[in-house]
Amino acid sequence: MDCPRRMSKIKSQKSKLWNHRFAMMTSLIFHFAFCSLILSAVGCQPADEGPSLALQIENLTQEKARLQEQIEQAKGENEELKEQLQTLSGLPADVRLENMYRLERIRLGRLSGFFDKDNDDKRETLIVYVTPYDKDGDGIKATGSMNVQLWDLNKPEGESLLGEWDVPPGELKKTWFKTVLAVNYRLTFDVSDKVESFDEALTAKVTFTDYLTGKVFKDQLVIKPR
Repeated sequence: MDCPRRMSKIKSQKSKLWNHRFAMMTSLIFHFAFCSLILSAVGCQPADEGPSLALQIENLTQEKARLQEQIEQAKGENEELKEQLQTLSGLPADVRLENMYRLERIRLGRLSGFFDKDNDDKRETLIVYVTPYDKDGDGIKATGSMNVQLWDLNKPEGESLLGEWDVPPGELKKTWFKTVLAVNYRLTFDVSDKVESFDEALTAKVTFTDYLTGKVFKDQLVIKPR
């Protein structure tokens, strides 16, 4: 009689142990599945594997603010263009673009040359004076970009170009220079590391691209030693 009871008790304990283990395994599986779901849903990841969720949200917020700022800026520019279009549409029919001003030529001023800016007996600065002229021969502040080159034509090909500078419209307009006798663009360039000797004539070449008409104008000047 004791043996069957003991066997039944052992079976009961094994069943309880199995049920407990099954419950623990089920709980672990559930928690693992739930954690995986959360990780995939919110993009949660360990700190050493990439930016945190908070950092990602902050970056996205900043990007949204930047894009919103660009949208507002574009809206403002669009309104400005609409106003300009309305103004232009109200002009008389005989008023055309080429009649507003017509750039005919540019001229490199004869005062262009090399100068000692700090009185150390070294002419380290190249100054070029460029004047755009309209069809009436008047100097005008034309909008465009400038390319300036300095050449030593006595040197062999491949070595004769001593320096080259590109001046965009925003920088060029800052160099506009007016005196009682003349108006021009006054551009200065450091040539301390480009010119070894001023004993030979050097040549300055200028190319101006007119942004109103798209035309390109050129001029050059021989800068003699002195």
